[in-house]
Amino acid sequence: MNSPALVFDLDGTLVDTAPDLLGALNAVLVHEGRRPVNLADLRHLVGHGARAMLDEAMKRTGAPADPARLEGLMDDFVAHYRMHIADESRLFPGVEATLEKLQAEGARMGVLSNKPQELTALLIPTLGLARFFRAIHGAGKLEVVKPNARVFHHVIEEMGGEGAGAIMIGDSATDVATARAVACPSIVLSYGYSSEPVETLGADRVTDDFREIPRLVKELLR
Repeated sequence: MNSPALVFDLDGTLVDTAPDLLGALNAVLVHEGRRPVNLADLRHLVGHGARAMLDEAMKRTGAPADPARLEGLMDDFVAHYRMHIADESRLFPGVEATLEKLQAEGARMGVLSNKPQELTALLIPTLGLARFFRAIHGAGKLEVVKPNARVFHHVIEEMGGEGAGAIMIGDSATDVATARAVACPSIVLSYGYSSEPVETLGADRVTDDFREIPRLVKELLR
């Protein structure tokens, strides 16, 4: 098989999910009698998951969350987010056209996210992306998550193997660590949710334009 296997992160790579995550977070805060928070306050935490966002938001708006109530607050967050998962979430510029180009050129593609599987599997078809991916893998589908090598290998197997070569494409240190764990190249999108400067993550390539992906893939797999 001569086609490459491209594995994409979801939040901050393919889709700007921050507005709807913030909406769910603020719904919980207001219900708790707290003030809403701004996206600028918490954008850097989007890639760390809902629990980290909720914990930090509670600290910023009053007393830290009572650990005994945190699970219930998380359930409220997920329930709201599920109902509004794509109200304001949008594909980053060039994503759909670039995925179409890659697919036309024969690339096999999958999604590997640490977003819960239930929400990953809901968001992708809601935004019309399911047709591009042979594998859609979120947290909970296996008992391990990124950057564990097993979860990457599982996605590659679902996609039909490495073929001409596998590449991890994401926006965070976790994505780069995943690539290192399986000894494959990585591409990082600088517009995502990394809490660290992307130039320091150690990716093989960094770009601020998703439309550059086909060119970078060819460079890395030469």
